[in-house]
Amino acid sequence: MLVLALFSIYFLSIEAVRNESFPALLAFGDSMVDTGNNNYLLTLMKGNYWPYGWNFDSKIPTGRFGNGRVFSDVVGIILKSSLQCFFVISAEGLGIKRIVPAYRKLYIAPSDLKTGVSFASGGAGVDPVTSKLLRVLSPADQVKDFKGYKRKLKGVVGRSKAKKIVANSVILVSEGNNDIGITYAIHDAGMRLMTPKVYTSKLVGWNKKFIKDLYDHGARKFAVMGVIPLGCLPMSRLIFGGFFVWCNFLANTISEDYNKKLKSGIKSWRGASDFRGARFVYVDMYNSLMDVINNHRKYGFTHEKNGCCCMLTAIVPCSNPDKYVFYDFAHPSEKAYKTIAKKLVEDIKTGLA
Repeated sequence: MLVLALFSIYFLSIEAVRNESFPALLAFGDSMVDTGNNNYLLTLMKGNYWPYGWNFDSKIPTGRFGNGRVFSDVVGIILKSSLQCFFVISAEGLGIKRIVPAYRKLYIAPSDLKTGVSFASGGAGVDPVTSKLLRVLSPADQVKDFKGYKRKLKGVVGRSKAKKIVANSVILVSEGNNDIGITYAIHDAGMRLMTPKVYTSKLVGWNKKFIKDLYDHGARKFAVMGVIPLGCLPMSRLIFGGFFVWCNFLANTISEDYNKKLKSGIKSWRGASDFRGARFVYVDMYNSLMDVINNHRKYGFTHEKNGCCCMLTAIVPCSNPDKYVFYDFAHPSEKAYKTIAKKLVEDIKTGLA
């Protein structure tokens, strides 16, 4: 009985520390962290149809751009369970939140309001052109939803506790992928006569403004994601990779330049007067995913160049998505997200603690 009592005290104390450190995860940005908000928009950028969701619960498409959980879901699971690993008990077994719901879904349970939602929108970007071009939620739209979320949260837990939850939540931000990969590369960069270096500098500035808007509404702990290696997406390889299906060197160079500037910007935001009391951590999506691409067999993958369901066979996906780094022409598979998340979540916890 004494042993059981000690274990009970231990787990109760762990739960208290967990809730105090990161009570919720709030995701903003693009399809890397969108869990279904686009379902409720008049846009072609949707993931609520087959073959998306193939490995999700009951094989039902939810609006996530992948075969199962996306990065925000995976981060949410690890953040919630990482402090409860005394016996390596699974997060699911403890009844911890397994998914981060989309804020715009028709009904959100009070428990989900307290532990986190996603405001992200597949196809979104911080360039003012990007979200308009794809008819998805702009940064301003997502901030507006964030304000609505805060009102609902106050109604559930009260003003004081709601403020504390928001201030201590992990604010996961993924921006830049669509700006570089679609708006700059395909749409109108030439019309605006911007060099890649000028454009990436502007992107960092737009990202800072978005984060400042979130800060002004009470957010304090920011995990800011860099872009993934856009030149190694199956779509980029197919169009620009030639016979050997190589990565697109120029797209990767622009991605790296943006990430370098974003990382430098984040360092300068720490302690700045306009971000007083805020904490920032850079989430290195590029090198983490590139490591998996370059060493795919080490991580249990057999296909790193093409997606499980490519553009030519979108209706019939592969037999085992866990063998593919990418699920479709642009989005990592759930296993790829899980593979890179292990170290990245440790970086988030250390940087925001």
